[in-house]
Amino acid sequence: MVTNFRNIIYLISHSLINKHYSFMKKSFFSNFKYDGPAGLVVYLVALPLCLGIALASTGRPDLLFSGIIAGMIGGIVVGGFSGSPLGVSGPAAGLVVIVLTALKTLGSFEALLLAIMLAGVIQLTAGYLKAGVIGYYFPSSVIKGMLAAIGITLILKEIPHALGYDKDFMGDETDLVQMDGHNTFTEIYYAFIYNSPGAIIICAVSLGLLILFEMPFMKKIALFKFLPGALFVVLIGALLNYLFMQSVPQFVLSGEHLVQLPVASNAEEFFGFFKFPDFSAISNPQVYITAFTLAIVASLETLLCVEATDKLDPYKRTTPTNRELKAQGIGNIVSGLIGGLPITQVIVRSSANIGAGGKTKLATITHGTILLLSAILIPAYLNYIPLASLAAILLMVGYKLSRVSLYRSMFKLGWEQFLPFIVTIIAILSSDLLKGIGVGMIVSIYFILRKSYKNSFHYTKVKDHSKETVTLTLAEEVTFLNKVSLNEALINLKDRSTVIIDGSKSKNIDYDVLEIIHDFKTHASKLKHIHVETINIPEVIQTAKH
Repeated sequence: MVTNFRNIIYLISHSLINKHYSFMKKSFFSNFKYDGPAGLVVYLVALPLCLGIALASTGRPDLLFSGIIAGMIGGIVVGGFSGSPLGVSGPAAGLVVIVLTALKTLGSFEALLLAIMLAGVIQLTAGYLKAGVIGYYFPSSVIKGMLAAIGITLILKEIPHALGYDKDFMGDETDLVQMDGHNTFTEIYYAFIYNSPGAIIICAVSLGLLILFEMPFMKKIALFKFLPGALFVVLIGALLNYLFMQSVPQFVLSGEHLVQLPVASNAEEFFGFFKFPDFSAISNPQVYITAFTLAIVASLETLLCVEATDKLDPYKRTTPTNRELKAQGIGNIVSGLIGGLPITQVIVRSSANIGAGGKTKLATITHGTILLLSAILIPAYLNYIPLASLAAILLMVGYKLSRVSLYRSMFKLGWEQFLPFIVTIIAILSSDLLKGIGVGMIVSIYFILRKSYKNSFHYTKVKDHSKETVTLTLAEEVTFLNKVSLNEALINLKDRSTVIIDGSKSKNIDYDVLEIIHDFKTHASKLKHIHVETINIPEVIQTAKH
């Protein structure tokens, strides 16, 4: 088993190096000055999220490292195979309920790992079948609404951690209802009652530092161009907590208020953190149900995130979605093989990457590499980092996702863009990501249909004495959705008038519309003595013969 595992890892790593060597060679030295610091920021954001999501997904402290494994694979493996320049993958809060339910249904974590591997195979297959095209059909207003909603949710979810109330896991940025039985707003209420002065001071100082690092004069200092503000935030947070220990013991943060990365006392114990799938569960139908559920939800969340990340990209690059599905599939196969949680591309880490100045996928590979090295070399030191410091970083990420300027720009675009945007925000905040996107899509589709209904043809009317001539110039695309408006226009024509139906600008006219034109020309028009002329609509003649 171990030999097979080593062989698989060797083949994957060998393929990864060969496939992306030219990219690394060309971009490493020119982009590392941007991607190195960005990767470090993403790492600081990802570390508590990986641990929090692992605890929430499994309910078992002994499986915390499964989140770190997923983060490493999401960075190094998915980052290597992906065509997304700025997207970051890892364990996602949106899959927590699915994983938790699957664990109870399947009975073991090892059986779940098999389902994760199979989900990866399904995603890989979907990529080759070009299913990634679905990602191009999400309206811009809905995607921007999703970004704003995640920003608001992130701020609301991080307020308790900023106040030192850490009953819910860090990284829960999707649902209104939380794993600890509270909802987002009652959690904030309890946080104000049971706050920690030490956490408030650390978070306030951390926010002050992050705002300072956003100032133009700070970016001119050479040292701070390479060392990001987030690094100083966690260092000063740990230092402040140490000073509290020396002088103000009642302010000290410990236990659940700090990062809790599993620490191995030796190499054997470290390798014990890695788990392997139970291939004997291959005959269990529930494994396949779980695999398909994970594959569908993870793929949808990934495609949504890809679209959102591309919109945030300052260079406006386009991610190949089919390649992304393949990369996610490979990532989930490897993650399931060595004991990691399921992986998706995630917007919080991706937006942190963009905000930190990342330029290429070297940043996400860097973050995965730092996760791996820190878990091996300095796990004990990471456990001195207060969650209040990391909450400050995530609060800034949330603010950047939901800036006031975004709402202003969407409002200026008119109600057809603004209403789906706002409805998506409200729906996500009151339910979850996928349901909220679904509601936003319905509103957006309504406006698309409404616009299509109104713009099916151009209507002009000319009066000459008692005679009236009406010209209906059909649009470029006329579908069955335009039947009603065209039929109404024809019915409302006056007796003994002339109507010219001009299809010279149309590339496609649906049969349903041609049938209406034909029926009106051959039957209804004669009852009202209306003269009908058609231009460049040969299909009417052809249809009439049938």
